[in-house]
Amino acid sequence: MLLDDQMIDWLLEGDVSIQYQVHRDLLGSELPALRERIATEGWGAQFLERRRENGHWGRGFYQPKWISSHYTLLDIKNLGFPSDHPQICESISIILRDQKAGDGGIHPIGTVKQSDVCINGMFLNYACCFKAAQPSLHSVIDFVITQHMPDGGFNCRFNRQGAVHSSMHSTLSVLEGIREYATNGYQYRLTELESIASDAHEFLLQHQLFRSHRTGETIDKRMTMLSYPSRWYYDILRALDYFQAAGIRYDPRMGPALDILKSKQRKDQTWPLQAKHPGETHFDMEKPGKPSRWNTLRALRVLKHFGEFEIAY
Repeated sequence: MLLDDQMIDWLLEGDVSIQYQVHRDLLGSELPALRERIATEGWGAQFLERRRENGHWGRGFYQPKWISSHYTLLDIKNLGFPSDHPQICESISIILRDQKAGDGGIHPIGTVKQSDVCINGMFLNYACCFKAAQPSLHSVIDFVITQHMPDGGFNCRFNRQGAVHSSMHSTLSVLEGIREYATNGYQYRLTELESIASDAHEFLLQHQLFRSHRTGETIDKRMTMLSYPSRWYYDILRALDYFQAAGIRYDPRMGPALDILKSKQRKDQTWPLQAKHPGETHFDMEKPGKPSRWNTLRALRVLKHFGEFEIAY
């Protein structure tokens, strides 16, 4: 597959966060000045405008869900904000100060005293990107390690309801957090985490990224739909994008998911936004059913990683 300059030009007409990631991930150019603009223009500026004086979004760390601090910070991280942005770093410090549970994890809300490993995986994803102090993360790492299940993955119900099989959703969220932890130079219990990540990769691959390991049937059709933002939901594009970001080589068990991804490309070379997870949002970056720069960018960097196309630009 040969990617022409018309598609690159279309992507570069998008938000500054898209522009930055196109240059970084498709064209091989790291542009610090462009990255700095993410916090002052477009979607990034809109997220920051909604930050409250107490350092939170919404009504606090986890309410209401998609406009809470937790999911807003995840969105901001995925935009590609500069990692030293002072307001974002402050918000993460506030969460680490106020949201620790007795088990050492980040605890959201309510009367349940146990932390949720899926939330803690997502928290590590953005907290490590914005260089949270390593000692403040030790108890979070300790908690996550206690939640590793015998089948190789994770399930947010393991410590609360006794789950016996890992969840694709939770496993991918934790993997993303471990990757960001390792990428940013954290060392505490890193060898254990790398071994856990290897086990979790195998768990996802045993399911061919979307199939039951027992029957071979699709676990949930929504796992093959292309959404963005993904929130906590698992789908094949998010999983494949993780594998490319982690530098994992092609495994034949990825093939069926890659075939589905390629089949979703439209005649105009774009990928659509197929699904939107219901809930209150600050604003919608894209409209369902329309061509999606987010999904097109992510699909292209996945296919580039696995040697599926060349760029003529």
